[in-house]
Amino acid sequence: MLVGKVVKKLSIIMKETLRYLAGIAGPSGYGSNSTAEQVTQDSSSSLFSLPNSQLTAIVTGATSGIGAEIARVLAKRGVRVVIPARDLKIASEVRERIQKESPKAEIILLEIDLSSFASVKRFCTEFLSLGLPLNILINNAGKFSQKLEFSEDKIEMTFATNYLGHFLLTELLLDKMVDTATNMGIQGRIINVSSVLHNWVKKEHFCFTNLLNPNNYNGTRAYAQSKLANILHAKEIARQLKGRNARVTVNAVHPGIVKTGIVRDHKGCITDSLFFFASKLLKTSAQGASTTCYVALSPKTEGVTGKYFADCNETNCSTLANDESEAQKLWKQSRALIRRHLRQAKQ
Repeated sequence: MLVGKVVKKLSIIMKETLRYLAGIAGPSGYGSNSTAEQVTQDSSSSLFSLPNSQLTAIVTGATSGIGAEIARVLAKRGVRVVIPARDLKIASEVRERIQKESPKAEIILLEIDLSSFASVKRFCTEFLSLGLPLNILINNAGKFSQKLEFSEDKIEMTFATNYLGHFLLTELLLDKMVDTATNMGIQGRIINVSSVLHNWVKKEHFCFTNLLNPNNYNGTRAYAQSKLANILHAKEIARQLKGRNARVTVNAVHPGIVKTGIVRDHKGCITDSLFFFASKLLKTSAQGASTTCYVALSPKTEGVTGKYFADCNETNCSTLANDESEAQKLWKQSRALIRRHLRQAKQ
């Protein structure tokens, strides 16, 4: 029986891998090879195109990679894009590139350090003072630390940046999104960018205290845990917003593993073969940004909330990521921690 289960699981994995490599479209009409521009082409026919309305989106991590592509495509579709950034010089260069392609694009730059609660709070205060609507919040920024580092709040850096910073950002902007959705009559959308690596996390190892200050640090494990937390956060906020009858959805996405500058220093049959196979599994930034842009703008995702997407299609996440009690517990622990830190900062 055990052998049968293993064979069945391997068969499913093989089918999914072949579908991925071939770029076969799923129910949405899109697949792993689809680009962000392709999946947003039909956004012009959605509710987002109401006359005299311009959407406003905040995209974290938009100074490079997937985030920069998300910002570019949203701007091309007429969305006002706010880019929070640690380095405003780099952010300014991104804005110039976007406006060179889309001269009418409105790109607003504001400073933020997502690993710092005080900085996130300052950003939100500054953004809210602009009096702009907020239709889309894309929690995209991600950090991977090989070595154990701590934020200014004395929290492990990967967890502080990838999860807690976005948790606080969402908390402070949530009422603005709910009000915007009510006033404009357009559904708000929050997207947490996660990773398939969340599947690696076992429940017995997912301890809040250890996430803040791990005894034995492993960079990949810390990253996977933060990405699991992103999904649990999306699930819990979606549940809360449903209870409020708010017109704001919250979903999590896996963008795929994006192609970076892989350099082959050695040549040979084995090296070239491995490189060729690996390159087929990797995505371009345009493909990596597609699922986030699809969930953010597509009329097909209207009303969809608390779900997990990959390759522009709703898919399954881990059993732990679907654990409602775990999601509620994490949210309560996170909120209590942040409130305590902000309270101490005032003293």
